[in-house]
Amino acid sequence: MSWKACVCCLALFAWATCVLVTEGVLADEPTSEPKPAEKSEPKPPEEPLTAEAQAMVEQLRASLPKDSEAIAMLEDILKGSRLGPKDGWFPLAVSQTRFGWDYVAKAYDADGDKGVKRDEFPGSDDDFNRLDRDRNRRIDEADFDWSEHSMMPKPGLILFFMADRDANGKVTKEEFAGLFEMLGGDKEGFLAIDDVRDEFKPWGGGGPGPDRPSRSTLVMGLKRQEIGSLRSGPRLDEIAPDFTLKTIDGKEVTLSKEIGDQPIVLIFGNFTCGPFRSQAGNIDKLYRRYQDRAKVFLVYVREAHPAEGWWMLSNREVGIELSQPADDAGRLAAATQCQRHLDLDLPLLVDGVDDRVGATYSGMPNRLYLIDRDGKVAFKNGRGPFGFHPRQLEQALVLLLNSAK
Repeated sequence: MSWKACVCCLALFAWATCVLVTEGVLADEPTSEPKPAEKSEPKPPEEPLTAEAQAMVEQLRASLPKDSEAIAMLEDILKGSRLGPKDGWFPLAVSQTRFGWDYVAKAYDADGDKGVKRDEFPGSDDDFNRLDRDRNRRIDEADFDWSEHSMMPKPGLILFFMADRDANGKVTKEEFAGLFEMLGGDKEGFLAIDDVRDEFKPWGGGGPGPDRPSRSTLVMGLKRQEIGSLRSGPRLDEIAPDFTLKTIDGKEVTLSKEIGDQPIVLIFGNFTCGPFRSQAGNIDKLYRRYQDRAKVFLVYVREAHPAEGWWMLSNREVGIELSQPADDAGRLAAATQCQRHLDLDLPLLVDGVDDRVGATYSGMPNRLYLIDRDGKVAFKNGRGPFGFHPRQLEQALVLLLNSAK
């Protein structure tokens, strides 16, 4: 496969989300209340539903609450929507946090100048710098703006996908050197601006044909909870539902027994979801940065893009093709493969094929939770993949760790 074909397939990760990506911005404000958002214009239905899919539609409509997130997603699927960040359940399932800008201003802005300077913040330099996202040496409202969805095709994201040849969410020194060669730098020993400009271009939002699923495929994916849980998960300040799961090496972990002296971070994800894999480096760094101050667990859930369902060309191009596990042993095998490919150090818990934990937490295809020392939800991100911001969770974690100060 040529390097351009590889670049194209890696670039598809921004489109190859666990729902169809379209242009636009997710209303992913740090608030517990959903905000209205304009929907993208739906495309006309291209094909009738299969008999099986039609039966699933009837079952879902009969079983789901009329005002649920899942019904909103179902109805937009049936309309032929692109299912971008403004469609389906995404405008409803926004992030919820105790630690937005209003909290920070009240807690730390002693002089009322709408910014928190270093001498106003009681935490460490490292904590201050992680909160100061725009690096202007003060924490202000702009640092809490999460209105852009996590897969917005900005230059940095495009560069990362071009370099991450094995699609494990981590760019090594060798891979970056490979990008230099891919762009032609090895010929003259350097890159000129046009070498980069000619190849470093955003992709369109329409998506390629092979990855575009039928309405029937999406209906079945919704019913099987592959594109997302039918439940909305615990809300801000609710007690986190208890569970017991095993790690990939067989150690049993019960959530209620972990609650106490340190906050808990729960990260939900699966191997066939490209946007989850793309965040593996951020997840690993978050674990390494805070493992002595918080308990961090990755919960492995149902595959988003199994080979027999909504399969992804971008997965196949990098050798990732899994069937949906039929039993717990199969789920464990998939989780083990994921851990090895992404080279993750953090403890990995494996949900059973009954999807009890993933469904309860609305963890499919990916999700983030912060649980405080009393076992209550202190942060919950918007539905993945668009609302999947590990840095936003880190922001809440840093403020929770410093709240006693």
